[in-house]
Amino acid sequence: MAKSRTQDRSLVAPAPARPCCGHGGGNGESHAGSPESGATRPLHAVAVEADIKEANLKQLRRIEGQIRGIASMIEDERYCADIITQVSAVRESLHSVARNLMRNHIKHCAARAMSAGGKPRDDMVDELLKLVAKVAR
Repeated sequence: MAKSRTQDRSLVAPAPARPCCGHGGGNGESHAGSPESGATRPLHAVAVEADIKEANLKQLRRIEGQIRGIASMIEDERYCADIITQVSAVRESLHSVARNLMRNHIKHCAARAMSAGGKPRDDMVDELLKLVAKVAR
């Protein structure tokens, strides 16, 4: 039985709330402390560069089409190696989006936390190390 769109979205749980930049907001949302202290993540980034946002949206639209193409290939029982090649291309495209997001995060959220010093800086260093490990996989 095929899953509906709503069911598919429920397969990926949202990340737990925690601060992204170690500051009191800037967008009207306050948060403090580390993830362990129960702090909440702001709903929005400190700043988003328009060119990075547009590049990510363009890339994600392209990825949507690639995913639909892969589904069609599977439905049509196409040659496995061809499908795997397309899956690899999608993974690389997703890595490109992740790198753009990382660039924006470092330039804005991380830069603010680093300049704040103390615990916000230490928390951000830990967060960045975890993010780099995820992107490098």
